[in-house]
Amino acid sequence: MLDLKSKQNAHAPGWPNLNYRHGLTAAAFVSVLMLAGCKEPKASSADAPVADVDVVTVERKPVKQWDEFNGRISAIDTVQIRPRVTGYVERVAFKEGDEVRKGDLLIAIDPRRYQAALDSAQARLERAKASLSMTQLQDRRAQTLVQNNAMSKENADTRRANYLQSQADVRDAVAAVALAKLDLEFTQVRSPINGRASRAQLTLGNLAVADQTVLTSVVSQDPMYVYFDPDEHSYLRYREQARASKDGHATLTVRVGLANDRGFPHTGEVDFTDNQMDASTGTIRLRARLSNSTHLFTPGLFARVSLSNNEENGTILIDDKAVLTDQDRKFVYVLVEGDKAERRDITVGRINGGLRVVESGLEPGDKVIVNGQQRIYFSGAPVRPSEVAMKTSQN
Repeated sequence: MLDLKSKQNAHAPGWPNLNYRHGLTAAAFVSVLMLAGCKEPKASSADAPVADVDVVTVERKPVKQWDEFNGRISAIDTVQIRPRVTGYVERVAFKEGDEVRKGDLLIAIDPRRYQAALDSAQARLERAKASLSMTQLQDRRAQTLVQNNAMSKENADTRRANYLQSQADVRDAVAAVALAKLDLEFTQVRSPINGRASRAQLTLGNLAVADQTVLTSVVSQDPMYVYFDPDEHSYLRYREQARASKDGHATLTVRVGLANDRGFPHTGEVDFTDNQMDASTGTIRLRARLSNSTHLFTPGLFARVSLSNNEENGTILIDDKAVLTDQDRKFVYVLVEGDKAERRDITVGRINGGLRVVESGLEPGDKVIVNGQQRIYFSGAPVRPSEVAMKTSQN
């Protein structure tokens, strides 16, 4: 009876539901256990492994600044080879893409027509010379007969005019022979410069039209030009440097690197500055001359051009591999008291001589970790430092 009554009272209005209360208690207990399991233990420098790292002591050094620009390699001489006479291609005498020398035969045009024209011009010259000999003799006789009153002055003047005309005919025939020889010579199309030939635009049997048809092209190989466009502020600074020099004309030295080069292994000198700024871009065109004895440069290649501004500023430089990235921020690890690695946010500049310029965030005397950062998991982690020498700037 008591059990039945207890069960009845348990479900009566106003009595607490014991099953429901027990369920809530169990759920709360499980939740507490889950939250306790999800909590991570806070990192402690005492528990963290000690990382072996290399450190360097940074210092401020006078460094020559180099401005970097994009440029293009260009040949000094570029020639489109066109025929000077019209005719059919008889022979392609060069190998496409090979080096050619000035005067080398490139294309041969059928010469028979021009050989015949030369033979005709020479025949006309011989006829003119024969006529000149006859009129010269007639003029001499006429002068003698006039002195003896055996010929009228009018007839003598006619013979003198014929003689002078024959002289002009000879000169005209000589010029015609010279033109015919030129035309015959022009059937041999030769390279006007030393350089590298492109592909042949016409093959055997095709018609080449004088001064119109492009047969091939030749570009010079050594030296080469690199064109680049400094901004207005850089140009004004270079001009002030030139004015401050002893002769008022400072030679600007450039360093050049190709797309696959590390750094700037090639050097040259600026030999041309344009006469006006480009108002649309705010730049001015400069050109430097580069040696290309090894034929490393090819016209049209992209080039990175580094130009010295001759200013030496006190700058902090570090090895670029010491710089780490956190989203859009750059930072390094600095060794602090107690042999701990402390994160230090920095502002970086350009690469100078293989080292990274640090504009802010570091001071002379700071010890920067340059090797072993991957074993540092949080700021303040213990490390075992080894002092190494600073990498030398390659200026």
